[in-house]
Amino acid sequence: VKKDHPFKIDACVVMPDHLHAVWTLPKRDNDFATRWMLIKAGFSRQIKKGERINASRKSKGERGIWQRRYWEHLIKNEKDYERHVDYIHYNPVKHGFVNNVIDWPYSTFHRYVDKGIYLHDWAGIELEESTGFGE
Repeated sequence: VKKDHPFKIDACVVMPDHLHAVWTLPKRDNDFATRWMLIKAGFSRQIKKGERINASRKSKGERGIWQRRYWEHLIKNEKDYERHVDYIHYNPVKHGFVNNVIDWPYSTFHRYVDKGIYLHDWAGIELEESTGFGE
């Protein structure tokens, strides 16, 4: 997908039932939808079939892996960017999967630690539900 529709993954966390990402797209390109569609389709083709699929999804040729929608937000400024990246990296702690951010292996947090952006024991800040992030 990145070869045909370039973008940079600034931050990402993969959770058992969802994922979060901050991407940078090329200038004058805001086509998040195509990228997500292609990522979801490619992923779905790579896993074994067998999940239960409801009638609505069957009629549309969809599998039961992904929700149909995604939450898109254009970053307003540096503070907004930092808040979203922090939220992404703190998500495994927020959902109770680990006690420390560093313990979740499926996150760009480790890349940020390697670059000296975060300390390895960064705990993050639990953002209030009123921030409007995600679902």
